[in-house]
Amino acid sequence: MDRSELQSKPRVEPYEHPTGGWGSVKSLATKSIAEGLAVSTIWNTLFKQNKADGFMCVSCSWAKPADSHAFEFCENGAKATIWEQTKKRTDKDFFARHRVSELLSWTDYELEKNGRLTSPLRYDASLDQYVPVTWESAFAEIGRELQALDPKSTIFYASGRASLETTFMYQLLARIYGHANLPDSSNMCHESTSVGLPLSIGSPVGTIQHEDFEQSDMMLFFGHNTGTNAPRLLHPLQEARKRGVPVYTFNPIEERGLMRFKNPQAPTEMLSPDEGTKMSTDYFQVRCGGDIAAITGIAKAVFALDDAAREAGRERVLDTAFIKEHCHGFEAFERFVRAAEWDEITRVAGLPQGDLEEVGRVYARSKAVMAHYGMGLTQHRHGVENVQMLVNLLLMRGNIGKPGAGISPIRGHSNVQGQRTVGMTEKPELAPLDKFAEFYGFEPPREKGMATVEACEGIIDGSVKAFIGLGGNFSRAVPETAKIEEAWRRLRLHVQISTKLNRNHLLPGEVTYILPCLGRIERDTQATGDQTVSIEDSTACIHGSKGWRPPASPELLSETKIVAELAKATVAGKSTIPWDDWVADYSRVRDEIERCYPQYFKDFNARFLQPGGFHRDLPACRRDWKTESGKANFLLPEDGFDVDPDISVEGHDVFKLMTLRSNDQFNTTVYGYDDRLRGISGSREILLMNKDDMERMGLRDQDFVDVETHADDGVERRVEGLRVHSYKLPKGNVGGYYPELNKLIPLWHHEKQAHVPAAKSVPIRVVRAIPQAVAAE
Repeated sequence: MDRSELQSKPRVEPYEHPTGGWGSVKSLATKSIAEGLAVSTIWNTLFKQNKADGFMCVSCSWAKPADSHAFEFCENGAKATIWEQTKKRTDKDFFARHRVSELLSWTDYELEKNGRLTSPLRYDASLDQYVPVTWESAFAEIGRELQALDPKSTIFYASGRASLETTFMYQLLARIYGHANLPDSSNMCHESTSVGLPLSIGSPVGTIQHEDFEQSDMMLFFGHNTGTNAPRLLHPLQEARKRGVPVYTFNPIEERGLMRFKNPQAPTEMLSPDEGTKMSTDYFQVRCGGDIAAITGIAKAVFALDDAAREAGRERVLDTAFIKEHCHGFEAFERFVRAAEWDEITRVAGLPQGDLEEVGRVYARSKAVMAHYGMGLTQHRHGVENVQMLVNLLLMRGNIGKPGAGISPIRGHSNVQGQRTVGMTEKPELAPLDKFAEFYGFEPPREKGMATVEACEGIIDGSVKAFIGLGGNFSRAVPETAKIEEAWRRLRLHVQISTKLNRNHLLPGEVTYILPCLGRIERDTQATGDQTVSIEDSTACIHGSKGWRPPASPELLSETKIVAELAKATVAGKSTIPWDDWVADYSRVRDEIERCYPQYFKDFNARFLQPGGFHRDLPACRRDWKTESGKANFLLPEDGFDVDPDISVEGHDVFKLMTLRSNDQFNTTVYGYDDRLRGISGSREILLMNKDDMERMGLRDQDFVDVETHADDGVERRVEGLRVHSYKLPKGNVGGYYPELNKLIPLWHHEKQAHVPAAKSVPIRVVRAIPQAVAAE
C-alpha cells in the first residue's frame, strides 16, 4: 500500500489490549520482513542488544540492568535496530535517479525507508542532485570553508546518538575552532531538567538507579508515554506492581503503557487469556499545563495530614528532621501551598479535590517514593518550575538521597545525557575549560555559545553561516519549521553526518555535504583492531557498546574518524591533540575523558564494560547538595498557577495543542503509519479532540479541519487538512503528531529559563472545518 492509499484510509478506534503482548511480537515480525532481514539475523542481533558484551540500544536511554533478561530490548528498541540493519540502500544510483526538489515531496517515512546511506555526497546545484565524492575532497573543502568563516557564525549540533568518545572530540574541535555554539537534542526536551534540578538539588540529572525499583513503595509518573518512549522501564515497574506498590500517573492523554502491560518475554503471561498487569493504581488526566496545580494539591493534602497528626500527638507526616538539616526555603513553600485555594487548584488541574487528596494520603504513608517524568513536564513555558515543584513534593518527606526514592527524569535519545557530561554544552561554566587549555595547548572561548533557540534565530536572521550536524534531523525537530526551511537555503555551508536520508539533507546551502557513518550496531575497526564505545543512560550509569554486524557499505567511516578528519582539515596545528592516535585506539579518548572529568570517570577503561556499567558519583544521591545555599532548595513558581500569563486561550475555537509521538516512531524517525497503542492507523495527519469540544464546534469524526497558531505576532502558522477524531482528552486540549505540527510552534514559545520549545501547550485555533463528504468531492 502506497502513501496516498494509507493517508486516505485513517482509522481511530479504541485499543483495549495491553502494551507488549502479541501486538509487539506481530509488529516486530512485520518490520523485519519489510526490511528484508532474515529471522535468524535479526534475532541474533537483538540477543546482543543492551548486553555487557554487546551493543547499547540506539533509541531510548533507559537503564541497562546488570542482571539482564535473555532478550533485553523493547518493541521500539527492536524497531530501531531493524531500521538501522535494513538491507535497503540509498546509494549513488538512487541519487542519480532523484532530484532534491522531487525528494522534498516525500514524507519522513519514505525518505528513511529507502535505506542506509553508502558513500560521501556533495550537492550539485546545476543538477539539483547529490553526487558522490571522495572522502579526501570532502574533508578538504569543508575545512577550507570553515577556515574562511567567522567561527562564531557556525553551529556544531549533535543528536543523542553519538558516543561519549565522539562527543568529547567533537566539542573539543568546536572550541579549538573558536566557538561554543554546541546545541544538542537535550535543548529540545530535557534542558528544563538540566536548569531546574541544579537549582533544587545541585545535580543536573536524576538520583535513582535501576536497583531502587526493588526498594520503592510508591511511584508517581508525570507526563511520560512509557509504553512507547521507554518500554523497558515497564519490566521493573511491573515487578513493583506485582508486589503491590501503588503507582499514580498524571498525563492529559491516556497511554496504554501505564495502563496495562503483558511482558512478551514471559511465556506464562503471553499464553494467559488475561489482559496483563494493571500498571497504574489510578490514572489522572490532568489538563495541559495543570501539573503545578496538581502537585500543589497533593502537597496541600500532605500538610493537612501533618496538621492532623500533630494535633493527635502522632508521628509527623513531614520529615522535619530532613527538612531542618538538608533543606532551604521550606517556610515560603509552606505559605504558598497553604494559601492555595482548592477551587483554583481543581480548576487549573482539571482534577477533583478528592483524587489529589487520595494521592496525598498514600504518599504520606509511603517510605520510599520515586517520581518519574518526561517531556509532558519539561516542554512547557514553565517546565523548569514543573520540575522544581515535583522536587518540592519529594523533599517534604525526605524522598531524595535514600534507597528506593528519588527524582527520575526519563531522557529520550540513548546518549543525550552523556553528551552533556563530556562537554557538549554552550555554557562555559559546565565545561572544564582550564583543563582543556592546560592539557591540549589552546585557549577555549569563554563566552556563552548558542543553544537550539539561538541557533534557529541566527539561521533565520542570517547571522549563522554554517551548520555541522552530528546526526539528527535538526530542521525537522525544531519549531517554526516553515521559516527555518526557507532560511536554511541561505547557509554558506551545510554538513550532515548521518546513517539515513532525512528532510534536513534536502535543504542545501551553497556548499552541502552528506557524510555517511557507521551505525552503533556495526563493527568499527581501526588501526588497533575492533573498537568499543561508551554511552550514559538516564540513571547516570556508563556502559560499553561494541558493534558486531558488518558495515552497510565499505565506504562508511565511524563518527569518531569523521570528527578527527574534520579537525585535521580545519584546525591542524592549533592544539596538541593527536587526532590519529585517538582514532586508532578509543581507549586513549576514554583516558582523556577521565583526565578531564576525574570526579565522574575514575578507572573508566577498567569499569565501563562491567555488567550494568558504573554509576557516576552524584553528590545529591549522598545528600550532598552542590547548590548556592548548600542545601536542597524548595523553589516556588513565579506566576503561581497562571502558568502562561502572556498567552491568551480565550475563545470558543482556541485550544491547547500537545504534540505526540506514535508507537511507530522514535523522535523524528517514523517507522510507519500505525499508532497501535492509541488505536490509530493509516495517517499521521490527525487532530485528536475531546468529544464535547467537537460537538460544541459541530464537528464529526473524519471531518477535515485547518488549524493555526493563536498568537498576535504577525506570523501565520497554519496546517491544513487534518482529520479530526474524538479521543479521551480534557476539554480544551487537543493532540497531534510531532514533527508534522512543529510548524505551529512559534520559536519564541519556549520555556522561560531553559528555552525548551513548549510543544506540550501550544495555543491553536480551529479556523476552518470541512465536512468529510465535501472534502471527498
